[in-house]
Amino acid sequence: MPIFPRPQASVPLHPLHFAPLALPLLLAPLLSGCILVGPNYHKPKAIISSKFKEAPPPPGWNKAQPDLATFPKGNWWIIFNDPTLNELEERVATSNQSLKQYEAQYRKAAATIDSIRAQLFPTLNGTFSYNRAAKGGSSVSLGNNQFQNTGTTTNTWQTGPSASWTIDVWGKIRRQIQEQVTATQANAALVANMKLSYELQLAQDYFSLRYQDSLVDLFTRNVGLYKHNLQILQNQLDAGVANPTSVFQAKYQLQSTQASLANAHIARAQYEHAIAVLTGRPPEELTIPPMPLPDNLPPAPLSTPSMLLERRPDVAQAERNMESANAEIGYAIGAFYPDITLSASYGYSGNPLQHLIQIANRTWGLGAAASETIFQGGARTAAVRQAEADYDNAVANYRQTVLSAMQDTEDQMSNLHYLADQLNLQNQAIASAQSAVTVSMNAYLAGTEIYTTVIDAQQAALQYEQNQLNIRQQQFLSEIRLLTDLGGGWNINQLPTKSSLQQDNPFLPSFIQKDKNGR
Repeated sequence: MPIFPRPQASVPLHPLHFAPLALPLLLAPLLSGCILVGPNYHKPKAIISSKFKEAPPPPGWNKAQPDLATFPKGNWWIIFNDPTLNELEERVATSNQSLKQYEAQYRKAAATIDSIRAQLFPTLNGTFSYNRAAKGGSSVSLGNNQFQNTGTTTNTWQTGPSASWTIDVWGKIRRQIQEQVTATQANAALVANMKLSYELQLAQDYFSLRYQDSLVDLFTRNVGLYKHNLQILQNQLDAGVANPTSVFQAKYQLQSTQASLANAHIARAQYEHAIAVLTGRPPEELTIPPMPLPDNLPPAPLSTPSMLLERRPDVAQAERNMESANAEIGYAIGAFYPDITLSASYGYSGNPLQHLIQIANRTWGLGAAASETIFQGGARTAAVRQAEADYDNAVANYRQTVLSAMQDTEDQMSNLHYLADQLNLQNQAIASAQSAVTVSMNAYLAGTEIYTTVIDAQQAALQYEQNQLNIRQQQFLSEIRLLTDLGGGWNINQLPTKSSLQQDNPFLPSFIQKDKNGR
């Protein structure tokens, strides 16, 4: 005989036997369909202006600027038309290890939704148990003789399913789900914001590296010039037509410039190492060929403040956190309402095993219970006040995030404007300084000026050229900041929807997810 014999033909299993388990499912639409305690979410207004203060183009501003609506979606760095930068930036999304940490946090938050949502459904258990018990029996010893009464031994087998269900009558669980879903959306926006931040950091390091390349070129040219000057002075000293002071001054000028050249190499190496780590590689695996700063700065896109609400992931994160905090209030209010639990069981209990599943051995049960905390010393009221404070904090954080976004954007717009003016004036200063070098050298060769005059003119010209390179670097850094302050081509529609986050399968991170149905 098999260990688990089939039911006897005289005891058929009828679907009605499982009616107790189906009852909770039939009651679900009636008990959990409409009530949802707590305030519904209404998006608060942001503190925002109708236009940017620095947006109107002043005289001389480049009018041929693209509109943000036509801006590259995501790959904002391609406007610089630099293949090396393109390749490096694309590796951030796939290889940056810090970004992978935020992606893992997002996936954990998404998985938490399913664990909370599971509370909406009944808990089903299946049992199969065996118990062996003895009744009566004794043992007595008299000398070498032993007398024993075995008594009665019984075997009891029990099997069958059971179910329990805490019905979400007041919407406590649904508020908890809403809180976690919107928090996960905020987490997805955080992933996008950190990706944009690492892209910004890489671009800043990249153009700072190109600035160091330009400095290396500048110092190398001047080292060659100063070596030539020193050789001339040394020859004049050997011929007895120059004084030793001029030679020492020329040596100091050469050595100082060589030290600056070495420092530029140090800074370049550090930027290259930082770029390697940002792209998920050890520094030994990355070598970026030297190339000076580009001559032309591409125009940044035009925008309005309202676009920041839809295109900045940090603003989207703050907005999603508001709804999450709002749902937290509803969950806290739900603690004032009773928990209603339904239970059902169906099974068989008997002895021996081969006669277990028979009508005579069938057991079933139905139950319902309601429980409510009557007194908790004001803890529930305090929890509601805490949730309301969290919501007020989230609203203030959202509005401050929008204000900070506007400030950052205004800063970069004004930077680009005034840096353009400063560069124009600096170019004029360089031309004047180079003319001064030529005049002073001719005067020295004519014997009307001492060599100190030449050195002063050359040092001034070198400093002006350094300042010009620094201004050009600041232009690129400001444009990079402006591009990322405008969202870098990101859009709020890239956030995963609420419905998609409640599906069974895990979803891709927010910057990969393409959402066609809004938030």
